[in-house]
Order: sequence, then C-alpha cells, then structure tokens
Amino acid sequence: MTEPIVDAAPALDFDLKSLPKVSLHDHLDGGLRPATIIELAEAAGRTLPSTDPIALGEWFRESADSGSLVRYLETFDHTVAVMQTKESLARVAKEFVEDLADDGVVYGEVRWAPEQHLQKGLTLDEAVEAVQEGIEAGVDAVAETGREIQVGQLITAMRHADRGQEIAELAVRHRDKGAVGFDIAGAEDGFLPSRFREAFTFLAENNFPATVHAGEAAGLESIQSALVDGRALRLGHGVRIAEDIMVEFEDTEDIDDDADDNVGLVTLGNLSSWVRDRGIALEICPSSNLQTGAIAGFGEGIESHPLDMLYQLGFNVTINTDNRLMSGVTLTDEFELLVETFDYDLDDLLELTLNAAEASFLPLEEREALVEYINDAYANLG
Repeated sequence: MTEPIVDAAPALDFDLKSLPKVSLHDHLDGGLRPATIIELAEAAGRTLPSTDPIALGEWFRESADSGSLVRYLETFDHTVAVMQTKESLARVAKEFVEDLADDGVVYGEVRWAPEQHLQKGLTLDEAVEAVQEGIEAGVDAVAETGREIQVGQLITAMRHADRGQEIAELAVRHRDKGAVGFDIAGAEDGFLPSRFREAFTFLAENNFPATVHAGEAAGLESIQSALVDGRALRLGHGVRIAEDIMVEFEDTEDIDDDADDNVGLVTLGNLSSWVRDRGIALEICPSSNLQTGAIAGFGEGIESHPLDMLYQLGFNVTINTDNRLMSGVTLTDEFELLVETFDYDLDDLLELTLNAAEASFLPLEEREALVEYINDAYANLG
C-alpha cells in the first residue's frame, strides 16, 4: 500500500465531499434516484410502494435496514423491473455517473448483471452497450461542468443462475468497450464461486480480472473458493475474513471494554495471512455490512465492524457504498462514519483512497496517474 504523503489535518476540518474518491463496489441497480424510479415505473405500468420521491427513498432504506441480506436483496425487484429497455438503462447509467461525480468520485467501477435486464427483449450485448452509452453520456455531462470522472463496467453473473460461462464471454467481448472486470453476485450462502470454476478459468485464460462477492453472507469457505476457484484479485466485501483472526488478552478480567489502550495478542490464520500478505483488496461497505447482518458475528453496532482491526493489521482495506439507494449513503457519508466511529483523520482517508486506486482494474499507467492525482489533491488541501 502506498504511504500517505501529507500530514494529518484535524478531524472534520476539511470538506469530505470535495476529497477525490475511488469507488470499487457500487451496484447500478442499487443507485437509482427515487424520482427516476417513479418516472420509469409509471411508463412501465409498475406499482411502487410510493410515488413520492422522499417517501420512496425512505421505503428503500427501511426495507434494507433489516439485518437480513435476503430481505435487502428483495428491494432490487423494483429497481431491476424499471431497467429493462435501452433507454432506461442508459438513463440510469448516466445519472449514476453524475451522482458519483457530485460526491467527489474521480474513478468508479459500476457492477451490474446484464442477465437481469432482458425482459423486454434486449440481448446481453445490447444491454451492455446501453449502459456504456449512459456511462459515456454521464462522463461528458460531468466534463461540461469542468470536472473529470472515469467509470468502467464490472460485468456480473448471478451466482444462483447457470449463465456464468456466457456472462464471462460477454465481459471479455466488451473488454475494449467499457468492461474492466467480472464479478459474481446475489445470494452468497450456498452458492460458492466453485459453481463458476470453468468461467473463471476462461477469464484467466483471457487475462481478464475478477472480483468476487465473498465473505459477506457466507464465511471463510466462500472466501477460500473465491481465491482458488475464482482467482479473485479483490474480494467483494470480504469482511468475514476477520473470522480467521484470533485476538487474545492475557487477563480477560482486566479488560475495560471502553478503554482505548487494551492490547491483545493477534494471530492470523493461514487464509487471513494469505489475503493480507498478498494485498488482496477488501471492498468493504460499512453501512451495508451492518444492514445485511454481515458483521453480526462481531457485534451489534458499527463500532463493532472489524474494518478498523483489518486496517490496523495492514489488510488492503477499501471503502465503498455497495448500494447508495438502499443504504441511503454516499461515499462521503461512509468517510464521515469512519471519522466519527474510529477517529480517522486525513492520513487515514488518503491511505484508504490510495488502496482503492491501486486495486482498481485500470492499466498500470492509468493507476499511477490516478494515484498521483489523488496525492496532489490531498497535498493541496494544506
């Protein structure tokens, strides 16, 4: 990981929204504007829980804030349903890019599953082309305001379906037309990456990178399969790698739960050591992890999230939003949460951002340019 090059500023003495950000884990169908959903649903004849943008946004957040990944995923029925035409996909993608830029994101990777958007007759390739059209329109619209943003597609296969090879081939076909990587998503528990072993082999043979959802709804077995069967360069969430870390205190009776100076003996298992020592990026989504119950085994509140322990131990932690609509957050909000919960300062936010930049699926030269841009922006804050 690249070391920060500036001194820390006092917490909250800078504008978090203005900081350049890198977003690696953000779902297209989880980032729609409520007003857009209402307009598209009306055109499609679909009934929504509310036709008021504010109330609809609240419905999505409340439904997602259940502690259940299954119920969290059910909210996508409405968003996916209104993303079934070329026009709707292009519009959603354009607005997605604009919203990222408004939050200070300078590089983003948007993941989505084309196989879920064929109900109105689009082919897989037409769906990818529509999203790319929207992305490029969004980039152009941002440029007209004097800002810059770059966005690539992560073509995703649904892990409960059997189209892995087909979607992998789709991703490779579009590698020079917007697609930068591959992913599998959906219900993780019971659907190991090993189901897609042949597809991941095809991707490796074609030198096409993969990030794999693992360590969210399922634990260490899922992460192991993502690394072995999926050849994952990054782990989508990956937060449950902390289950392979043991923290022991010499005298538990002397521990003060509220003390900052408690010191424990930390032992990493073989899997967590492998992930840390090889810098495999963890695409951690703090608010989403709390909402879906991914961190339930570590405690009840956000302060129990193991991301700080992972960060302090040298894991390649990156911070992401997952689904901005469902969680009701932006990347700025997640940074603010880290500042408030773990006392992170400017140095910490810079390191987390550089982690994301270096873990991106950009070519080396473009990654280096992105890192330089971020470093310069932080240095100029002083």
